[in-house]
Amino acid sequence: MAFSADELRVLRRALAIALHPMPLSDEDVQDCLRLAGSVDEAVGEAGRLRAFLLADLARYRAALPGSATGYLELLQDALAAGYDPRPDDLAALRALRGKPLAAALLERCQILAERSVRARLAGRSAALVAPGPRSRLLALPGGRAADREPERPKAPAAPAPAPGRSPAPGPRPAPKPSEVFPPRRRPAPPPSEEERAAG
Repeated sequence: MAFSADELRVLRRALAIALHPMPLSDEDVQDCLRLAGSVDEAVGEAGRLRAFLLADLARYRAALPGSATGYLELLQDALAAGYDPRPDDLAALRALRGKPLAAALLERCQILAERSVRARLAGRSAALVAPGPRSRLLALPGGRAADREPERPKAPAAPAPAPGRSPAPGPRPAPKPSEVFPPRRRPAPPPSEEERAAG
């Protein structure tokens, strides 16, 4: 999962607040809520991608042996994402073990399947499952300072314009790209042989 620079700033701020609780401004609370929403969305998207990968893997497995290359590639991707090989996968790999990649994957899948069975027998699941949706973030420690408005610096009042004069223009608008970067002029073609001889 990758974070933007703004999300990293919010994450750093949230971690600092978690370590040293202090009152938060409304803007900080909203930033944290937006970050939590983005993380939830990314986790949901990862779950959808995983479900798509597993459905694709099942389709390729059903189309074997014609889809052997695609199946082996998808199985490698699924294993890298934490997929626990099923008995169908082991049977398919045994049928394809004439290919070097299938033989290597069969060995890897047998090890993973054995670990999974031992873990289940020990009473814990070895399968990596994406966490379910978490409850909404309702409050942060040291959150809003008891409905107190944060003190904001007051801007100095602008002087009233003199009667009969138009008010002074506001801040200058951002310049257009054509004002900052004027269009390039095409270079003039070099003079021809006759113009050089005459000139």
